[in-house]
Formats: sequence, C-alpha cells, structure tokens
Amino acid sequence: MEARDIIIAPMITEKSMAGTQHTQYAFEVHRRATKTEIRQAVETIFKVNVVKVNTVNVGGKVKNFARRGVRTSGKQADWKKAIVTIKAGQKIELGGVNYFEQ
Repeated sequence: MEARDIIIAPMITEKSMAGTQHTQYAFEVHRRATKTEIRQAVETIFKVNVVKVNTVNVGGKVKNFARRGVRTSGKQADWKKAIVTIKAGQKIELGGVNYFEQ
C-alpha cells in the first residue's frame, strides 16, 4: 500500500483538537493498515517524527429506517482510527492550513 492509501482523512473533531495540545493527531486510516505502516505514512506525507501510534477499530452503527411503511435496518461500515503522537515542537499542516490548531 502507498502512504496516501493508508491515511484516508484527518479527523477534525472537538476531542482531536484538544489532543493537539499534547502533539496528538487523529486520522481515519485503512482498515488493514498496521501501526508500522501508519507511522511510515505519516512521516512520509507530513515530514514529522512519529513517537507513538495508537489504533482503534470502530464498529459501524446499526440504523433503523422507515420508508413507505416498511421498516428496515442497515449497518454503517466499520472503520479504523489512528491517534498519532509526534515529536514535541513539530506540527502537522494540511494544504498550508493548520486545521488542527484553532
């Protein structure tokens, strides 16, 4: 897998913004990516030194729908989240804009 295939998108949430105070950044990553692959991808793409990688597999939610009098249920896709800690004093910026610091 290429580095751009491993890192799918940054997670821009209130909790991930609070983590930037401690140089932690959250990303949605490929479901089969390992911690080593995630570390190498972040170092390659953002030119930073990764200290630690934590991952969590997030299960998709089960949703119920009612359409035209018929009740059905469906399931959102499972996905994987990575919380990456980088070396102190370094930052990650996306496209010249630092989304992680507000």
